[in-house]
Amino acid sequence: MSETQQQPVVSEPTAVEMRRAMGYFASGVTVVTGHGEEPVGFACQSFASVSLEPPLVMFCADHKGRAWPDIRRSGRFTVNVLGEDQDELCQRFGSSRGRKYDGLDWELSRWGTPSLPGVLMRVHAEVEAVHVAGDHDVVIGRVLELETTPPWRQPMLFFRGRFGVEDADSAIAPNLWGWGDHWG
Repeated sequence: MSETQQQPVVSEPTAVEMRRAMGYFASGVTVVTGHGEEPVGFACQSFASVSLEPPLVMFCADHKGRAWPDIRRSGRFTVNVLGEDQDELCQRFGSSRGRKYDGLDWELSRWGTPSLPGVLMRVHAEVEAVHVAGDHDVVIGRVLELETTPPWRQPMLFFRGRFGVEDADSAIAPNLWGWGDHWG
């Protein structure tokens, strides 16, 4: 039987099976930043464009996350889209440990949100709506400004529990830092 003719694996949607199945969908990696008493941010792979008219985006934030409550209170955020070479930024904001901005060369945007260095693109937005969805909030943001930064590079991708798609035939990576620390 060829690879395209193999029988699908059917399973109940437990947390483990959801992680395994959703791992087949490659996603970009972003860092959502905002401001509370100090700058905050978290690595986020659940980000998408929602509407062109009006310009809306969305991201999902874990209820257990430390940064999301501050971003929600401030009402504004920036989505920083990471390039494939920005592992250090991803690790810094994907972990719940450490001070994320220590020693980082970042700037405050005109919207009052942190802009991270060298990213592929930035979306500056204000919180328009928040919808509770299980253990996450689905955040809809109205886009205030877009920034793209040449030269064009490859994006950071997350696929089957790993970064990149080079080793697509391997098993899903066990308990990466991002999964264990609850991005968001």
